[in-house]
Amino acid sequence: MNALVLNAISFAYGPRQALQEVAFSLAPGTFNALLGPNGAGKSTLIALLTRLYDLQQGEIQVLGHSLRRQPRQALRQLGVVFQQSTLDLDLSVEQNLRYHAALHGMPTALARQRIDAELARQQLTERRHDKVRDLNGGHRRRVEIARALLHQPRLLLLDEASAGLDPASRLALNQHVRQLCRDEGLAVLWTTHLLDEVQASDQLLILNRGHLVAQGQASQIGADDASLAATFSRLTSSEISS
Repeated sequence: MNALVLNAISFAYGPRQALQEVAFSLAPGTFNALLGPNGAGKSTLIALLTRLYDLQQGEIQVLGHSLRRQPRQALRQLGVVFQQSTLDLDLSVEQNLRYHAALHGMPTALARQRIDAELARQQLTERRHDKVRDLNGGHRRRVEIARALLHQPRLLLLDEASAGLDPASRLALNQHVRQLCRDEGLAVLWTTHLLDEVQASDQLLILNRGHLVAQGQASQIGADDASLAATFSRLTSSEISS
């Protein structure tokens, strides 16, 4: 069963079409990069996947559950790291995680067990009592990933998660998420506008002006132009009729 299936997703802000007939699927255990320039529709797509926006047209399924008809079951399988941090800066790392666990209705003992496990996996055990505002950007992102994984989802969405990080922290975060994908069998959808965050073996989706203009293995998508950068430039600079 696919972790995520999108079928003919279209969305408009009034007269402006943000997404047009977008369709793709993600298999379990795969790292999928959603690449597109600013304004391509990536954040709109994430908003639809997380039900911040209601679907206007098309169908989304998460682990076989319809996001429209079975939202609770679908969202239970979903973990999200948004572009803008949603951590409470004045709470400690552990307090942020406990609040998230309470929102998911976890019993206290189970919450404690999962918080301990995620903090250890993110190498944050020694920072559990630190206020979030005292952490650097890379560590804050790790707290957000720990929070996103507390309820053991099978699909992890990261919307421009490396935004604002220095190059070393961006690379470390990217490698860390890939390791989670390999170790846990998670399906990962990583949205970015940065080509250096994409590897040749990745499953790649290129979005431009609301259209999915390419999908497949990154090495194959870039083969015709001898490089992914050349392909990306060609696909995102051409005018696409709506």
